[in-house]
Amino acid sequence: MKYLLLIHAESANTTSDCTPEDWMVYDKQVKDAGIFVSGESLADLTAGTSVKVDRDGTRSVTTDGPYPETRELVGGFYVIDVPDLDVALDWAARCPGSQGGGRIVVSPIADWG
Repeated sequence: MKYLLLIHAESANTTSDCTPEDWMVYDKQVKDAGIFVSGESLADLTAGTSVKVDRDGTRSVTTDGPYPETRELVGGFYVIDVPDLDVALDWAARCPGSQGGGRIVVSPIADWG
């Protein structure tokens, strides 16, 4: 089953003990385990734009920044293919983004067939 590991940081200035090398090690572990489907890091955590569309289909609000109501930022994602949620949670806990105030949201990906 495929799971999205969505990497959140408290802010762009969040200090963490993890280094770029920690990310490279984790990336290699995921790939070596044969569970990697896709993944990317975002170039600029504060450069996202949110769009809201009214019920009539017209774009009504465009706001700079990914989530204006919170200081939490999305930093990137992994999609992994593992047997079940418990294994996905284990991999999320290993991710450097889960440390130093970060958080990983784990969500199953729908299989439409």
